[in-house]
Amino acid sequence: MPTAPQNTDELYQALQENDRRPYGRTRTVIAEELVDAAEQFAEPLPLVHALLELQEAYTYGSEPRKSPVVFARLLTLFDEQPDVFDDRTRHQLFWRFKWVAHALLQLPEVPLPSLRQWLTEMRDRYEMADLGLQPYYGQAYRLAAHVGEDTALAYELWAGRTRTRLSDCEACEICERALYHLEAGDDERALRTWEPVLAGKESCHEEPARSISYALLPLLRTGGIDQARALHLAGYRGCRRNPSMAQEVARHLEFCALTGNEARGLELLAENRNLFDEVDSPLDQLGFLTGVEVLLQRIELLGHGEQPAAGYAGRAWTVAGLRAEVRGRADDLAARFDARNGTTAHTDRRRARLDRAPLLDALELTLRPRSLDDVAPAAPVAAPAARTAAAVPDSLPELVLRARKLDEQGHPDAQACWARLRTLVAARDYTHPEDPAVGPLVRLRADLLADEANRAGNKDEFAVAAELHEEAAALYDAVGQPGEATLARACALLAGAEIRAESATEGADEAEAKAAALTAAHASMVRLHEETPGLAPFQEARLLRLRATALALRLQTSRSDEHVAPVLAEVDLLHAFATRHDIVGQISGALQLRASTYAISGHLPAAVTQTDALLDRLKEHGPAWHLPRTLGLRGRLQLGLRDAKAAHADLSEGLRLAADWPADAVDTTRLHGDLAEACMHLGRPDEALRHLTRSAELDLRHGSRTDAYCAYSNAARLSLDLGRVEDCIALLDSLLAEPDIAAGEVDDRLVAQLRLTRARALHEGEDLKAATAEFVALAAESACWDDDPGSHAMIAAETAVLLGEAGEFGRAREAADQALGAHARAPRYEQLSNCLRELARLQAQQQGPDGLADARAFLADAGRIADEARTAGYEAHGRSLDTALAYEHGRVNAYAGEYEDALAALDKALALLGEPGTDDGRAGEWAECIRLAAAVEGLYLERPAPALTRLDAAISRLTALGHTERTEPLTSLAGRLRDEE
Repeated sequence: MPTAPQNTDELYQALQENDRRPYGRTRTVIAEELVDAAEQFAEPLPLVHALLELQEAYTYGSEPRKSPVVFARLLTLFDEQPDVFDDRTRHQLFWRFKWVAHALLQLPEVPLPSLRQWLTEMRDRYEMADLGLQPYYGQAYRLAAHVGEDTALAYELWAGRTRTRLSDCEACEICERALYHLEAGDDERALRTWEPVLAGKESCHEEPARSISYALLPLLRTGGIDQARALHLAGYRGCRRNPSMAQEVARHLEFCALTGNEARGLELLAENRNLFDEVDSPLDQLGFLTGVEVLLQRIELLGHGEQPAAGYAGRAWTVAGLRAEVRGRADDLAARFDARNGTTAHTDRRRARLDRAPLLDALELTLRPRSLDDVAPAAPVAAPAARTAAAVPDSLPELVLRARKLDEQGHPDAQACWARLRTLVAARDYTHPEDPAVGPLVRLRADLLADEANRAGNKDEFAVAAELHEEAAALYDAVGQPGEATLARACALLAGAEIRAESATEGADEAEAKAAALTAAHASMVRLHEETPGLAPFQEARLLRLRATALALRLQTSRSDEHVAPVLAEVDLLHAFATRHDIVGQISGALQLRASTYAISGHLPAAVTQTDALLDRLKEHGPAWHLPRTLGLRGRLQLGLRDAKAAHADLSEGLRLAADWPADAVDTTRLHGDLAEACMHLGRPDEALRHLTRSAELDLRHGSRTDAYCAYSNAARLSLDLGRVEDCIALLDSLLAEPDIAAGEVDDRLVAQLRLTRARALHEGEDLKAATAEFVALAAESACWDDDPGSHAMIAAETAVLLGEAGEFGRAREAADQALGAHARAPRYEQLSNCLRELARLQAQQQGPDGLADARAFLADAGRIADEARTAGYEAHGRSLDTALAYEHGRVNAYAGEYEDALAALDKALALLGEPGTDDGRAGEWAECIRLAAAVEGLYLERPAPALTRLDAAISRLTALGHTERTEPLTSLAGRLRDEE
């Protein structure tokens, strides 16, 4: 708090501001300071309000030891000066007897007789105030349940009584009744009781998040798997990182552990690491630590005890180490509660949770299902293949020779051999075999460098690839392997061309720079070829393939017709050479390059014909591992020919065959991505979403993190379009927690896109506060994007609308001005017009006549945007900006009570629209404009006759055109006007 309030008005303003803050240390500290400030004033009422705010901060900030102390001060003030308390503060005082009862129950150091004494005090106070005792019996029941006594009588004394004004809210009482049935082992009755809360019909500050956390396991046990999944996503978001809901977080961790989602459990544990240190309630600590232990115990049983886990601050934890720490603390807390209560209830309940067996082997909770191996520090490079690769020889000489032979063929199994050799050579006790067939260690190191360079190139890490290829070439030269050295240098040339294109000088055409670099690389490869005699056939074929690839990439870059023939000429050389020497892999490669060349040059039917021939050859002669890529190529060609059904068939078959090979060898990632596109064309978005997420996760496993994040970004936007809001938020939360994103190592614009989609999802999910906070942050950051003012204009415009929805029109105006400033540099006519019109509507709707001047100012800005757009020849994608503006003038003036102006604006909008036609998409917009004009004219201006004439004519017009579905609102309004005549 910058400065202490100097008068009571400032104090009340500060209390209101603090009430908008989230619960936690910041809110609590400010509340403490405001109590100190209130004590300086002569009036006692400000102190009452400050103490009420402080007790609330302690209660929901999980500090139960302090809440009763504050309440004692309030009770003393009430006893000494009851007239200070108005109806509201008096109600708050008696309500909070329950808060104190709950706070004392959470502290094992408070003796059981003291708990009972407090309940007696509560009963006496309620009776003296002539208040109903149902709330008292509710607290008595909760104490009995906590202690582990027979609760049947206590439950009936509470649940059988009529509710009063001081009873807990419906949602909280529903939860308590459901828990009673759950404790009795009746899952189905508990779930029936919970139904209003789980369905969102009843809610409060802690509900439905609390009920959801308890209902997850009963839902699984009764077959409600889909509902449990959906509620986990929504409920977890309602309690995460909240110290007062640590037990709810723990039940979500337990749910993950019992559904085969241990990796997600670790992710959620890391997100809630703050709870280890911020939960001051011993009872909440016990519940939280028990849920954590359920998760850690499961992970350790699966053999991952050495995996890192987020725990208490100050040291790095493994799963096993954290479990031991948690177990000791939780056992001690349970024993303390049982000693206080004189029962074994808490130890028994803890043991029951820890003894639960998994309820499902695997439940796909999120769009990003991962295993413990995926989140381990040394995650596997590739996804496990369905096919068992050929056995890697145990003999080191055999392993080296097999790796080289497979590499000559381009066989995917070479990867496993090189990986094994890399591990062996890196070992401190490695001894190189003295075998002439194997050659010296330097030769093997060159082979390993070349393989590493190829993998870097596949991930577009061209600088790394070029450097490694050059190192390999030097080693090959040193051991008298000129053919291999030439191949390595040719690969380095290709990678170098990519580097030069990426680093083209500012202002140069990137495509031209890349084409020139590839032309130079090809010329250098030709010289290398001419200057290296004695190449083995497989080496010469590979060099020819590199030459053809360089020219094919040039064509792909330039799209120039003059670059087609050189590619086909090189392909013919490769095909002829490979056919003469029967090198089947390079024959297939040549045919694939030829088909791709036809495709790039726009001859798709010819490309399909070439691909058909290649597939026939592959099925007869092989190599089999080329089939998935070739089917993928034909699938993409079919997409280009707009035959999504044929594309889907080819891509699906390619994906099926790809399961026989390592994912990166057959480009499984791209098959998934292309299948997603085919599915979207076929109107199967849910299937497309699955393929997008599979593609993204494969990219992550292969180290292509930027590609993965881009694919996941597309998946998040698609899931939001499908209305799967919680899926979208959970996916993005998971991505944004990735170490490289959290450390700022990923492109800031890509991260901003992820955050923007998340903010939109939060808005769609009606979490306006969180959405607005994220949009405000993004707007501030994007203001610095001097190279992309258009994006800032869009973000600032969306931010302004959210601030308007929250009623913060001053800040909304500031954000809108930012958007207008950026729009001046990079016009976004439609987005800005939509934003300004919506702000005008919101302000007039929320503030009525008081907001009319500011609303009209927004509309004036929107009018200038429409003028600019008209001058620039811009055509809106939806309705015209002028028509939309006229309609909004009508609505804004109607909200503000300026009905004549509203009617004039609506008539202008109708004139701009013109009457709809038979196939005109304007029918709905026209009908709505008619309806609003008739409502203003007939209801507010009290001129029903012309309004009815307007309506009847419109109904007849729409009916004649076949737009009968548009007439219902008009008919309803006409009926109302006739009834009122």
